[in-house]
Amino acid sequence: MIGHLAYASGSPCPTVVLDAGLLGPDEEAMRRDLTAVRRYLMEAGGSHVLKIALVRPSEHPMFDLDYRFVQALPGGPDRFDFRGSCGHSILSAVVAAARSGMLPKLTPGGRVRVNVLNNGDSVVCEVDAVDRDEVRFTVYFVQPGGVAVSRLLLTGEARTELAVDEGNVTVSLVSSGNAYAFVDARQLGIADHTALFSAGSELFDRMARIRAAAAAHLGWSPEGAFPKIAAIVPMEPGRLAARAISVPSWHPTIALTGAVCLGAATRVPGTIPWAMAREQGRADGLIDITTPGGDTAVTATTLETAGEPALTWVGVGRKRVVFQGSFVLEPLAHLQFEEIAQCLALSATSA
Repeated sequence: MIGHLAYASGSPCPTVVLDAGLLGPDEEAMRRDLTAVRRYLMEAGGSHVLKIALVRPSEHPMFDLDYRFVQALPGGPDRFDFRGSCGHSILSAVVAAARSGMLPKLTPGGRVRVNVLNNGDSVVCEVDAVDRDEVRFTVYFVQPGGVAVSRLLLTGEARTELAVDEGNVTVSLVSSGNAYAFVDARQLGIADHTALFSAGSELFDRMARIRAAAAAHLGWSPEGAFPKIAAIVPMEPGRLAARAISVPSWHPTIALTGAVCLGAATRVPGTIPWAMAREQGRADGLIDITTPGGDTAVTATTLETAGEPALTWVGVGRKRVVFQGSFVLEPLAHLQFEEIAQCLALSATSA
C-alpha cells in the first residue's frame, strides 16, 4: 500500500491519505488495518500524524471522490474515532488523490465533488491556483435543496445547560460539517480576544471538561473526539474571535469544519453564535473568524422554506494545501524507514 502525506494550512497536523479499496470492508477489519498503518508511522517518527483520509473514486454520478475520515487518538496505535469529518483532511485527500492518479490533474477553475461517508456531507472543492507542490482552494459545503436550520441542532434546542465543575455552563450544540459545542468565552471569565488567545492550561482543561459533558449529554463517548468545542467572543463588527480544542491540544486556528459549523450556527435563531453575530451587527451570514493562527472568512447562505430558514451552502476561501510526498506502507519487510522519516520530518516542521 502507498501512503500519501499532505498538509492543509491551519490544520494541527498533516493527513495520511490511503486507498480505501485496499482496506478491510467493515469497521472492524478497517480498524485492524489502520492499527498496522499507525504502527508503521509511529516507528518512522510519525506519531504526530493523527488524521487519516480513506478515499476511492465515487460510483455516485454526482461525486468524483468518496471520502471517509478517521481521527487517530492519543494513547496507542489502535485508538480511533470514526464519527466525524475534517475539512482540512478533505482538501489533503483531494490533492493526494490527484497526485496518485485517482483523480484528474488539478487545474485552476476545476471542481472536485466529494462525498463524505462519515456524515453524508456534499463538499465542492474549487481550485483557485496550482503551484508545484501547493494547491489553493475555495471550499463549499453544499446542502442540496437546503436543510432547515432547526435540524442542525443536536438536541433540538438552541441552547443547552450542562453541569460542569459543580455549576452550569450554557452551550449551543450544532452540527454542520462537524458536531460542535459553542460556548461564550465571557461565561468562562474571558473578557475579550486578547484574554482568550493568551489563556493557558486552566481554560484548556475547563473546555475539555465542557466538551466531555456535551458528549455524555449526547450519549457519545467522552473519550472520543466529538463533539468538538470552541469558545467564541465578539471583536469588531462582523468579526468573532474563536479558540478551539483539537486532539490532543489547542487547535492552531480552527478546523475548516469548525469554521463551517460556526458560520452555519450564526444562521440558527437563538444559538450563541447567532446572538453574537447580531451583537456585532451581522445577520447576513457573512462572518470573519479570528484565531490565534490567522483569519478565516465564512459565508453561510440560507433561503426561506415553509416559514423557516434553510441552510443551502457554507463557503470558506483561501485554503492552501502542500503535498509532502508518498511512501510504501507495506509489506513491513520492505519499508524504507529512513525515507519515511525524512518525509515525516518535513510534515512535523509544517504542522
